[in-house]
Amino acid sequence: MSNQQAVTFVGIGAIGLPMATQLALNGYAVTGVDPVVSQHERARNAGISAAASISEAPRAPTVIVMVATPDQLNQLVSTALETTDVSGQTWVIMSTVGPDSVREEAARLQAKGAVVVDSPVTGGVARAATGELTIFAAGAPEEVEAVSSLLSHFGTVRRVGSSVGDGQAIKVVNQHLCSVHIVAAAEALNLAETLGLNKADVLDLVSSGAAGSWMLSDRGPRMLKGTDVEVTSTINIFVKDSTLVADAARKSGAQTPLLDTAKERYEQAARMGLATRDDSRVIETYS
Repeated sequence: MSNQQAVTFVGIGAIGLPMATQLALNGYAVTGVDPVVSQHERARNAGISAAASISEAPRAPTVIVMVATPDQLNQLVSTALETTDVSGQTWVIMSTVGPDSVREEAARLQAKGAVVVDSPVTGGVARAATGELTIFAAGAPEEVEAVSSLLSHFGTVRRVGSSVGDGQAIKVVNQHLCSVHIVAAAEALNLAETLGLNKADVLDLVSSGAAGSWMLSDRGPRMLKGTDVEVTSTINIFVKDSTLVADAARKSGAQTPLLDTAKERYEQAARMGLATRDDSRVIETYS
């Protein structure tokens, strides 16, 4: 297998591993990087080599990043710049880290000769597993074009801008809606219960009508289950994402009262000890 088919995939968690698996299934030699050792066996079972740090991974022409937070991205870039040669590499940042973070880290990588494409994704774990994500790809047109074939294995590539940061800006809007829709679903199902209705019956009746949303259909069934429901996205992720949205809104002067209310619900859930539980457990803040 040629070196041009080698990819380093950083962040092989709930959404990253199925994405990396899509590449492995399509003939790429993938090395997954994750400090969580338990993820390594899952990666190997999917035909993916694993390393604890990017400094331990074989050098590849393409680095795909699916870390969780801006701080993790900063740490990753710092480690790469200190221990590896990024010159000539293409870094595809697919995490949700906000416009400021991706611009700052891109500048550091570009100063050392790397190409950076800003390509956050939406669609969740289910669509990552089937290669049906939506990718908001931004960067120099020729640089986005160069990775479009690779990105197509993850889903539909939507070109959203010519500057690094444009993709993250679109994702901020996306996460505003996701944040609000999950909390709205939780509030509505709690309302159903307080009205003496069966929540499962209400979910079935309203999810296919005008009041339906993707988040209601996806998270609603998990909201009907207990605290230990399978985790596909944590409360902590939406504490982080809603904070990114709020920060971007304040910086731009936008008013986001609905987002601010949703953000408080995620923060309340985290204070209740639900930080690492599935984000559907925000419904417990209505108990």
